[in-house]
Amino acid sequence: MLDDRARVLLTTLIERYIEDGQPVGSRTLAKSSGLELSAATIRNIMADLEDMGLIASPHTSAGRIPTPKGYRLFVDSMMVVQRNQLKVQAPALNPDQPQRVIANAAQMLSNLSQFVGVVVAPQKSTVFHHIEFLRLSAQRVLVIMVSPDGNVQNRVMLTEADIAQDDLTQASNYLNAHYSGLSIDQVRERLRNEVDRLRGEIAKLMEAAVSEPAKEGDAAEQDVVISGERNLLAISDLSKDMDSIRRAFDLFEQKNQILQLLEVTGQAEGVKIYIGGESQIVPISELSVVSAPYEVDGQVVGTLGVIGPTRMPYDRMVQIVDITARLLTNALSRPQ
Repeated sequence: MLDDRARVLLTTLIERYIEDGQPVGSRTLAKSSGLELSAATIRNIMADLEDMGLIASPHTSAGRIPTPKGYRLFVDSMMVVQRNQLKVQAPALNPDQPQRVIANAAQMLSNLSQFVGVVVAPQKSTVFHHIEFLRLSAQRVLVIMVSPDGNVQNRVMLTEADIAQDDLTQASNYLNAHYSGLSIDQVRERLRNEVDRLRGEIAKLMEAAVSEPAKEGDAAEQDVVISGERNLLAISDLSKDMDSIRRAFDLFEQKNQILQLLEVTGQAEGVKIYIGGESQIVPISELSVVSAPYEVDGQVVGTLGVIGPTRMPYDRMVQIVDITARLLTNALSRPQ
């Protein structure tokens, strides 16, 4: 437990370090903290904070900088977020174009934070609505599957035998009449149970049509929208270490890693802060994540966030992420 003097000094040190990026010495703390303490007393308190693992000295003669443990204590119990103080010029979000809404949200996060904005898009509908089979040639069939939200998937399938268009039409009508409105998993299960009642080649075609069409990994490329990666090049903390920059860009290129990262952070309610170096959640110690879930019609469907340096103004990032999550929720939700 920290006493009031130690809390004030730690808060001042972190705020100054976030602002200036330089180790903070006892003389600076004496001027900035507002406490009437001698330099010796401040040095003693700093030594105690260092023994507790909350601050560290990068060089023997330099001031101190926060550790991940120090940042964690700061954001959990000492940071004050001035709600609704951030003035945001919201982009035009057209609810009829959800992909553009999501792209605009990622860009908005990046522009406001000057870091990297990331949005995990809602998963595509897994509810079956309508299907059509069209004969292309002797053993090639075009499958057109439509979800309730109007998303259309086209696939070309190879069949062992030549199937007449009349038979394909009957198969389409059967699926649309009996399975519309069910989840894809329910359709698969019912087809397995009814396969004996259907003609062999048609049954195989139906089962193949509702199998997973996308390869693992393709979904991640489609589901994660990233904006502002180049902003990291302007951050002195990272630009001085090319290895950190390289690992950061590797992270953004592997979108499935970003997807996994934000899936973990999205399991929590409200805005959450994940500090690099304190756990395996954020794989790069120089980066932190501020994230929040967003909803569509009252259901959490995705996560968005800001990825930036550990030395970021967390209070401002919390406001940016919170406001963007609310704007995205409102844009994607249908009016009541």
